[in-house]
Amino acid sequence: MFVDKADVVFQAGDGGDGKISFRHEKYVDRGGPDGGNGGNGGDIFLVGSLSQNTLATFRYQKLLKAEFGKPGDKSNKHGKSGKSQKILVPLGTVFVNEKSEILADVVNKDQEILIARGGKGGFGNAHFVSSKRQAPRIAEKGEKGELVHGTLELKMIADVGLVGLPNAGKSTLLSVISNARPEIANYPFTTLRPNLGVVDIDKNNSILVADIPGLIEGASQGKGLGDEFLRHVERTAVIIHIIDAYQSDLKAAYHTIQAELAAYKINLSKKPQIVVINKIDGLDEDIVADRIDELRKLMPAKTKIMAISAQAKMGLEQLKFAVQKIVNSERTKINKKAIKTLKVIQLDPDERTWKVTKQGKNFIITGRKIERFAERTNFESDHSIERLRDIMKKMGIIRELNRQKAISGTEIFIGGKGSIEF
Repeated sequence: MFVDKADVVFQAGDGGDGKISFRHEKYVDRGGPDGGNGGNGGDIFLVGSLSQNTLATFRYQKLLKAEFGKPGDKSNKHGKSGKSQKILVPLGTVFVNEKSEILADVVNKDQEILIARGGKGGFGNAHFVSSKRQAPRIAEKGEKGELVHGTLELKMIADVGLVGLPNAGKSTLLSVISNARPEIANYPFTTLRPNLGVVDIDKNNSILVADIPGLIEGASQGKGLGDEFLRHVERTAVIIHIIDAYQSDLKAAYHTIQAELAAYKINLSKKPQIVVINKIDGLDEDIVADRIDELRKLMPAKTKIMAISAQAKMGLEQLKFAVQKIVNSERTKINKKAIKTLKVIQLDPDERTWKVTKQGKNFIITGRKIERFAERTNFESDHSIERLRDIMKKMGIIRELNRQKAISGTEIFIGGKGSIEF
């Protein structure tokens, strides 16, 4: 089954907890702390693969997890880090989060994109040994791995998209000019899924063509097969709009497809197009010329119009070279635009920054670094809480709480990670 959209959840691995342990051996006086650190949780990556062509793998496997890190152990034994999960997806896969933000666009073979970061392992008490703290009873909890909800969408990476009403001859054209072997039959909606074919222009050049299932009037409202498959036209450089020469109303046929392209979430009617009148092998030249003149009056002057017969292989070489010319032109424009619009890489805001907000009688502290410390704190341990207080003091948070007149017993919430009394 061809599946080109799937809702998924990525769960990176949690970090392992640090260990509180002291060396106790015969004849070893004051062995000291020997609690090891926890291992890091596994990350989750999307990886571009040529062996995948649909998202069917995710139809029933909605939750994908990476391994958790193992806890530290005595004798300074470091916990084993969790194995990262590398998820193979077809080229052209886009991952969009719940805010409709694109987090990944996999377009190259073996391309790896980090989707969910594993949590860091917590430090064991051996880490906290110092001249002032020779027997620490502190160990950190491992950080939680990232939990990411979103949608995988497959958008075929094709140079050309074939569109038209059902039985206009799209699949026949693709089968004749390329290596693709789509199902061909004389009834509507023969093509139920997009097909891809490589078209050789000459010895050195080829283009990738996608055949999109037939559109009908109202496809943008879900009629027929709907417009779901038009996502595969989003990346194309040019659209070939195929019209059956035997259509009784060429004007209606042309406007139906153009309206559906325009009604898609991205106005695809603005893409460069070649309008192709197909099945001319049984028509006189005068009739074909009349058909061309009739359509020419409906379309923008810059749109190229051609007459072919896919079945009889008439006019196909001219069509291929015309398409190649537009593809080359459009790809050059896209590359130049990409260079001009490269984003300036900016550093993330300083993670050491924090903010204290009063809420009723209590206070809320937010900030990446202090929240990470809080997440790694065992709030059931007085020693761990005391360490967190020391960190807050060094960062200047205690001073700010005093300035805002926090009193003894006030509840201090640190993000959503936990709370302590002032």
